[in-house]
Amino acid sequence: MVTHDLTVRAPAKINLHLGVGRAREDGFHPLDTVYQAISIYDDLAVAEAADVQLSMRVADYVDLAGLTDGDDNIIRKAVAAMERHHGRELPLDLVLDKSIPLAGGMAGGSADAAAALVAVDRLHDLETSDDDLLALAAELGSDVPFSLVGGTARGVGRGEIVTPVDDAGPWWWVAVPSAEGLSTPAVYRHFDAMRPDAPEVPLSADLLLEALATGEVVRVARALHNDLQEPAIDLRPELGDLIDLGESEGALRGIVSGSGPTVVFLCDSADGAHATGIGLAAAGHRVVLTATGPVAGVHVVG
Repeated sequence: MVTHDLTVRAPAKINLHLGVGRAREDGFHPLDTVYQAISIYDDLAVAEAADVQLSMRVADYVDLAGLTDGDDNIIRKAVAAMERHHGRELPLDLVLDKSIPLAGGMAGGSADAAAALVAVDRLHDLETSDDDLLALAAELGSDVPFSLVGGTARGVGRGEIVTPVDDAGPWWWVAVPSAEGLSTPAVYRHFDAMRPDAPEVPLSADLLLEALATGEVVRVARALHNDLQEPAIDLRPELGDLIDLGESEGALRGIVSGSGPTVVFLCDSADGAHATGIGLAAAGHRVVLTATGPVAGVHVVG
């Protein structure tokens, strides 16, 4: 059995605000979003090896559709990006313990890519600059840079340009993942069909940012916003029912996370999150995860 040299931890993300503009000529949508890293994690253990090897241990609620350990796996893509950047082979053995849902609106793949960038850098003592890591992350996906940064941050462009923001948290969340993922491109296509009049400039995150700075949880709850929630619910109507249920069980506000289908609920306290989680579980939702945020971005834990 391989003894791994270090373990890198990557948090899930949720979008507290997601303003989406009309698609640009390159096909991407301009965004004004506020990300928050929360305490649901994937761990990536790494060790020196003769070549790149990847194995995975996956929580039973994670949808395995599309999950592969082949060349199209985003972890392998991250390793390849580091090899191109440094102009050398960077062999290592990787074992992923996965708890963040895939295709769930929580950056499950992006978190793993960010973890791989950091793991390769640390294992091989590459001393890659933060700017270079962020640039490589942006090439891998719009959410990957935030996974490196963590905390709470505003994302603009297509979401890849991230700036930390003032946040007077912590906040208490309940997350309910779905047994079946939801394709992000499909949700954006449905947004385009439902919102042909979408503005070129996305709805500003300023209201949410002001609420976060106050530390007033009710004000934050009222300011939560997601332009992709309507198309996600139109594709999966049960998500709307889930939001209603969670709010009836005591959550201040429920919202689809990113492109869904994970739904997250903001609660007024740790006790409130626990009570909401119990109510959702009693109503038949098999997997209910409680979490706090903001938490640190990708980091070495051992």
